[in-house]
Amino acid sequence: MAAPATRSTRFDRSIVDGPLGKAVWRLAWPTMLQNVIAGLQGMIDHAMVGHFVGYTANAAIGVSWQIVLVVVVFLSSLFTGMAVLVARFVGANEPEKVNKVVYQAFLTSGGLSVVLAVAGYYLAPSLLNLVNAAPEVQALALPFLRTMLGGIIGMTTFFMLSGAFRAAGDPRTPLRLGVAMTILTVAFNVILIPAFGTVGAAIGTVASSTLVSAYGVWRLTRPDSIIHFERGMSRKPDLVIIRSLFRFGLPTGVQGIAMNVAGVLLLRFIGSLENSAEAQAAFTVAYTELFSLITWTSVGLMGAAATIAGQNLGAGNPDRALEGVHASARIGLMVAGIVGAMFMLVPNVLLGIFGMEDEMVLSLAVPLLGYLSVSGFFITVALSYTGGLQGTGDTKSPLYISIVSQIVIPLGLCTVLQASGGLEPHEIWTAIVLGHVTRAALSVGRFRQQKWRAIAVDIEPARSGG
Repeated sequence: MAAPATRSTRFDRSIVDGPLGKAVWRLAWPTMLQNVIAGLQGMIDHAMVGHFVGYTANAAIGVSWQIVLVVVVFLSSLFTGMAVLVARFVGANEPEKVNKVVYQAFLTSGGLSVVLAVAGYYLAPSLLNLVNAAPEVQALALPFLRTMLGGIIGMTTFFMLSGAFRAAGDPRTPLRLGVAMTILTVAFNVILIPAFGTVGAAIGTVASSTLVSAYGVWRLTRPDSIIHFERGMSRKPDLVIIRSLFRFGLPTGVQGIAMNVAGVLLLRFIGSLENSAEAQAAFTVAYTELFSLITWTSVGLMGAAATIAGQNLGAGNPDRALEGVHASARIGLMVAGIVGAMFMLVPNVLLGIFGMEDEMVLSLAVPLLGYLSVSGFFITVALSYTGGLQGTGDTKSPLYISIVSQIVIPLGLCTVLQASGGLEPHEIWTAIVLGHVTRAALSVGRFRQQKWRAIAVDIEPARSGG
């Protein structure tokens, strides 16, 4: 018992026994800042390709990222399972288990990244056909998509590192890694986009994520790291731990894939509209980029809620877990209000940053921002309570909620409207809002049932049984 007691001083115990509001904010702000910076980097990429290539390049990057995210989100399911285990073991003050879990997540995600990168490369043309991208969009999207999938291991390793450190109560290391990656990406893209167009943006992203991830893995070997790959630890795959990763993570992976497939199918509906290239460009900039000011900060709060809930359950403080998630949602509502006001008051200024000057594109994008100013309140609440559910180990409920709210409702509505005489852009925008409203209501209701209090977490079920 002596070793855990010594090494436990690395963990931030204020998460389980200090002032709760400060603990939530200390976890949330570095992740929110990192995600905003990353979102700004994406905006810079879109602004550059919009100015150097045109709005078809914005559409190409948008549809490609929707496909890339399906791969990333599946691999990230491992990291959700990892985060559940890490947070519980940090809360219970068991650092050796924390180290083992992160190492096994690293091994597994690396192997899967290679397999999915190869498969995705060859499937890229078919995937672009699936989203109904216009021919001029596909011509720019194919090399971008293949480059991104070929170098996916750098990005997935970065997400693994970020999730591990956050779950352990250290959000500042992911912030430093994220800022470094953003700076490198912008530097590469300033050089590569004018020379190579959209594929230059992909090369810059792959190069920066690979360099930063390599440094992050090396950081785990240092003795002063809160998570430490020790020399004496086993380097072999541990099937017991890997099964636990998938047990908690796979529902989140299926959820993420379902949501991103829903996004791909939504792009297909948008691609069926008159002036489809303009509609996809409007959706890409307004939803994928500008709305990310809300979603990415909310994802940071989701991570904070998950860490607070998981660590406090591990420490035997379920009431504190409940209050921590409520606090995360309150912060999210304030952010959504500020960003939503910008959408309503200065939409043309925001869209102008991306070189959006085409009258048809603007006529579609400005109303969409109005819809999204309402949606932001609901998605930030939904994500905070999703984090609470996932952090406690209830990863199945968010899956079912996402299927209903992000697939059945928006896609079902679009299908019915399209079959009944034609689909209009404002009807697609309405379907998006209704999906977010439903997701928020179901997530809050499920978390308030508090069935997560009874969820048990361990990595040795087979060894402890009789």
